[in-house]
Amino acid sequence: MPRFVRDHFKPTHVVPLGLLAALVLPMLLGACLERAQPSVVDVPRPVQVIRVHLAPATDTHGYAGVIQARRVADIGFRTGGRMIERAVDRGARVVAGQVLARLDPADLELSLQSAAADLASAKAQQVQAVADAERSASLLRRGDVAASVDDARQALARTTRQRVASAEAALQLARNRLDYAVLRAPQDGVVIATLADPGTVIAEGAPVLRLADSGTFEAEIALPESALPDLAAAQASVGFWARPDIRLAARLRELSPQADPQLRTYTARFAITDPPDWVALGMTATVTLSSNGGGLPVADLPSAALTDRGDGPMVWTVDAQTGRLSAHPVKIQALHDTTARVSGLEEGALVVSVGVQKLDPALKVRVADIRPAGV
Repeated sequence: MPRFVRDHFKPTHVVPLGLLAALVLPMLLGACLERAQPSVVDVPRPVQVIRVHLAPATDTHGYAGVIQARRVADIGFRTGGRMIERAVDRGARVVAGQVLARLDPADLELSLQSAAADLASAKAQQVQAVADAERSASLLRRGDVAASVDDARQALARTTRQRVASAEAALQLARNRLDYAVLRAPQDGVVIATLADPGTVIAEGAPVLRLADSGTFEAEIALPESALPDLAAAQASVGFWARPDIRLAARLRELSPQADPQLRTYTARFAITDPPDWVALGMTATVTLSSNGGGLPVADLPSAALTDRGDGPMVWTVDAQTGRLSAHPVKIQALHDTTARVSGLEEGALVVSVGVQKLDPALKVRVADIRPAGV
C-alpha cells in the first residue's frame, strides 16, 4: 500500500479495551435486570369495596309543613259591656277556669236587682191571686158566686204562677250574665292572639282572645295528588328543623276532600304521638311518608360506586378469591346527595366504592378494605 494512503487512513484515537468494557457492561446488566422485573399489569391493584346488604324496596317522600294546634277557638264574652281588664297577653299559657278578662259589672248588677224585684212582685201577685181563687171556690160551692167569676179567679191564679216561674228564669239569667262578665279559659291552651284591649265596648259574642289547645300538636302539609293513592298505607314521621336528630311518630288525622284552587294541592294534618315539651306552635316540620315500593330488594351504595360505559348504570363487583372484576348492571331506584339506591345486586356482593372509572375487566385487584353498605 502506498505511504500516502497509509497516512490518510491512520487512526488518530485508540480506545482502550478497559474503557470500552466499562461502557458496555452496565448496558448489558440493565437489560438483564429490566427483563427480570414483572409487568405492571400483573401487580394486583388495591381497591376499597362495599359489602351489599339488601332491604325491601320502599318509597320515601318528605313534605315541609308547620306545627299547628288541633283546635283553635276565638274566646269572647257571653254578654256585652265595657272591658275593664285583660289578665293575659299573647303567648300566655293558661289552664281551664283561669280568669282571662273582665267587663264592667255595674249595668249587669242593676239588671240583677231589677229581675229580683220583678220576681218579688210576681210572687206577691201570686199569693193574692191564689187566695182569691180559694175563696171563690168556697163561695161557688155555697152558691154565693157565679161560675164565670170563679173561672176568672182560677185563671188569674194560674197566670200568676207562670209569672213567678218567668220571673225566676229572668233572675237566673241576670245572675248568669253577671257571671259572664268574667271571661274564663274553657280549656288548657296558649293565647295566640289578643283581639281587644281594655276600654273597648264588647258586643255579646265578639272575640276577645284566640286560644290554641296546647295538648294536641299536628303537622300541616300540602300534598300533591300523586301522593294520595298510597297515603292511607304510608308510615308517617315528623322531623323538626330545630331538632334534626329527632323524629316523632305521627298518623294522618285529616285530609282535605278538595284541592286548593290555586296550588292544586291537598291539605293534610298529621297528629304527633306524644309530643315533647319543646314542641311549639309554628315550628318548621318535615313529614316523611314511607310506603312499600314493591319490586326487587334494593341496596344503598355510594354514588361514586356507579359508572356508565354506554350501556346504562353499572357497578364493579370483585371476586375476593381470584381478584377478578365483573361489570354488573344495576337499576337506579333513587338518587341522593352522596348515595344511590339500586336494585339488581345479590346479598353480600363486594362492590368497588371509589375509583371505578379507572377499572377494566382485565385488571386484577386486591381487596384492601371492606365496609358494610351505608357506612
